[in-house]
Amino acid sequence: MTEAAPRFREAGPADVSAVVALVESAYRGESSRAGWTTEADLLDGRRTDEEGVAAIVADPDAVLLLAERPAGGPADARLLGCCELRRTGDAAYFGTFAVRPVLQGGGIGASLLARADAEAVRRWGSAALEMTVIAQRADLIAWYERRGFTATGQRRPFPHGDERFGVPKRDDLEFLVLRRATGGPPGAA
Repeated sequence: MTEAAPRFREAGPADVSAVVALVESAYRGESSRAGWTTEADLLDGRRTDEEGVAAIVADPDAVLLLAERPAGGPADARLLGCCELRRTGDAAYFGTFAVRPVLQGGGIGASLLARADAEAVRRWGSAALEMTVIAQRADLIAWYERRGFTATGQRRPFPHGDERFGVPKRDDLEFLVLRRATGGPPGAA
């Protein structure tokens, strides 16, 4: 990335609309094709909504991290990326991960992932990050594997019929569970 490194902060209620727009632009519709994380060939419909993002922001066991341009300007223009962390036992769930499509491949995602890892350790002493990825997304799974995630062998069903998560274009979609150790406390696995 040729700009200054992003600054990170926790999202609040005023950020919900901008986060929904970012996530939608990174995964759904024609705008998502400007990046490489698009799911437009697999799913139609929405990826998230204001109610879902607001629930993350309000949850005391979760945090929605934002990566922003350090300079001023409108909030939606400053927002570069986001991710959710949620305490789940010894691990932190990592999700709602999105980077502006035209900026993908520039290091923002890797920086945000590193910050999420450190934040999960700082907040909860998490020994690992755990996430789900649509199993048919080999390119995205490979990106996570290059960053230390490995498949756990667990698979979870895609919520077919629940349009809050999208409208599948194929009926074989399912989630693969990935996990990686954090830079957590000494002795953490």
